[in-house]
Amino acid sequence: MIIVRTKYLPPSRNFTAINLFGVFFVHPDVKITKRLINHESIHTAQMRELLYLPFYIIYLIEWLVRLFFRGNAYFNISFEREAYKNEYDYDYLEQRKHFSWIKYMRKKKGAKKSKKRKKFRRKLNKYYKHNG
Repeated sequence: MIIVRTKYLPPSRNFTAINLFGVFFVHPDVKITKRLINHESIHTAQMRELLYLPFYIIYLIEWLVRLFFRGNAYFNISFEREAYKNEYDYDYLEQRKHFSWIKYMRKKKGAKKSKKRKKFRRKLNKYYKHNG
């Protein structure tokens, strides 16, 4: 991985680094850790399997869609969820299966269900307890 220190990328101070086409841009004052390199290496693997350009298209579309969901759109993007979940697993890339990011597109486990759905489930459970 090529690492370039620059004050221009990423453009926002909210982000410490950005990976563009396998080149890792990082602010000069940011400490480059093994975890950070692993996180960006996971993104590089995602980019390669999608042949780069589709990665950015899917990333943008997913971010736009997730703006309308509960929570932070950036942290709910499947590519980011895979990278954050596995950034401390330094052997992850050796065992990672192609297109692993797809399983992170699903709703998070433990995410809150709507009140209507909860109410419906309670009624259903009551019905089956009494009529089962």
